Amino acid sequence: MTSPRARGVLLTVAAACGLSLGGLLVRHADASAWEIVFWRSATMSLVLVAFLAGQHGWHVLREVRRTGRAGLLCGVFLAGTFFGFVMAVQSTTVANTVVIMSTTPFFAAVFGRLFLGEAVGRRTWIALAVSAVGITVMCWDALDTATGLIGNLYALGLALCYAGHLVTLRAVGGRVDMVPSVLIAGLIAIVVALPFAWPLATSARSITVSVIMGTVQVGLPLIFLTMAARYLAAAEVALLAMLEVILGPLWVWLVLGEQPTALALAGGVLVIGALLGNTLASFGLRERVDLSKVATKGGASA
Repeated sequence: MTSPRARGVLLTVAAACGLSLGGLLVRHADASAWEIVFWRSATMSLVLVAFLAGQHGWHVLREVRRTGRAGLLCGVFLAGTFFGFVMAVQSTTVANTVVIMSTTPFFAAVFGRLFLGEAVGRRTWIALAVSAVGITVMCWDALDTATGLIGNLYALGLALCYAGHLVTLRAVGGRVDMVPSVLIAGLIAIVVALPFAWPLATSARSITVSVIMGTVQVGLPLIFLTMAARYLAAAEVALLAMLEVILGPLWVWLVLGEQPTALALAGGVLVIGALLGNTLASFGLRERVDLSKVATKGGASA
């Protein structure tokens, strides 16, 4: 039987692998962003309803209500990420999208400081500055094509929305089960996308791809990440989730031959290096704190 920590690692890795398929699947859907978001969100919502029904029986609506205003706000932010991702991938490279998206933890740290009064260490500010340089390099590379620049801005909006979602979850803490907020996000995305996707004249191929996205690429991974948070520290989840940043462009390169430019790669290295360095440094800090506690206890017992 696996330990709780091993279970958390497996859940996070499985989630990262599923999420990393997003860019490849969007590339295979010959439909507008609105249609993709609609069908993907509809499928994801069914997955969430089935999951919540398995946990709470006929009280799914009660659990949705329990999330309150925080659940609604999380739903709005998360729905924003659904649109931002698809529109970004359709406008710029998958590599640019996932790398810019990986800056979410830094924006979450800034929002946590602004709205929750959480301290942000010097190390995080330095990493945020390096990451900002990397994003600037990537956006500069896309200036020759207006579409590419807009795609990078969509990806930046996606990171900001997801950071808002994370900070809202942090404000709630563990007082309420926030998995139903993912269902709220799906329903919001359906309502917003439907008028623009109508009359839903989508090909069978695109619907099939969107259904796969709603289950394997979004629905189950989001459930897995929520479950993993019970077993792992946030820094550990963030580090393992880096697999998405690596695998996402890899799938598109292997299957479709899409390669980022040299300048985009340079900016991506800066962003990923800043994120990885900050996360690994946080591990070292936590270990030193733990060791100091052990030493203090040992001294006290002696």
